Amino acid sequence: MRSYVAEFIGTFFLVFTVGCTVLAKAPFAPLAIGAVLMVMVYAGGHISGAHYNPAVTLAVLLRGRIRWTDAAAYWAAQLIAGVVAAIAARYVVDPGEIAELSPSGRALGTALLAEAVFTLALAYVVLNVATSRDHPDNSFYGLAIGFTVAAGAFAVGGVSGGAFNPAVATGAATMGVFAWTKLWIWLLADLAGGALAAVAFLALNPEDRAPAETSAA
Repeated sequence: MRSYVAEFIGTFFLVFTVGCTVLAKAPFAPLAIGAVLMVMVYAGGHISGAHYNPAVTLAVLLRGRIRWTDAAAYWAAQLIAGVVAAIAARYVVDPGEIAELSPSGRALGTALLAEAVFTLALAYVVLNVATSRDHPDNSFYGLAIGFTVAAGAFAVGGVSGGAFNPAVATGAATMGVFAWTKLWIWLLADLAGGALAAVAFLALNPEDRAPAETSAA
């Protein structure tokens, strides 16, 4: 149970920070988002593996380091935390009217690609720095993960919204930043990116697959 609570707390602070910085149109939002993810990874990594992202949980599941039952509980905790954090952020920062991001035409394709590519990068980094047998108990994993999200947000935030995380995307829809009718774009792209990261990790580290023994990454 403590791992599920840790996932809720970490995801809450991630989505709350995303919401407050985006709604307030903070110029350095990607840095704040990457920083809060970094510190929450350090805070909860020893408890839950610090996924805070259903796509990362999917990657860890396919990689073989978490059970299906735990993965389902992680997904529930992450999505609920995303919605609660979005409501809190919208209350704290009242931006008035918001123009929903609703990609269509070529923008739909570019959003799908941008989200999939950087979610792949994020999940791939998590698998390598937080689950690889080659460097256990390292001290840089939080920094690496946080900066991956910051880099992605700077690079393609203007294209796709820079979610890279179904819980963040669901929170953004709850805040009115993403259109509910187009939420499938982020869910599909982000989960596909997570799955591809697991495939890439196992292809490069075939001896590193192990049966799940714990819910932590």
